[in-house]
Amino acid sequence: MSKVLKNNIYELRSKKGITQEELGSVVSVSRQTIISIEKGNYTPSVGLAILFAKFFKLPVENIFWYDK
Repeated sequence: MSKVLKNNIYELRSKKGITQEELGSVVSVSRQTIISIEKGNYTPSVGLAILFAKFFKLPVENIFWYDK
């Protein structure tokens, strides 16, 4: 059974009241990349995951986790 990387970027972004474009600008990626991450179609690099963690002021493992 393979592991799937899950995330709660959509929920965190919505809670902050920011758009995909605004979040992309903060972490220096396109709106399309944010869409792909939220849908689980793109696995961010460690560096990008750390940028999300800093922005949301949460540990990386509270934003991204593996689901069996």
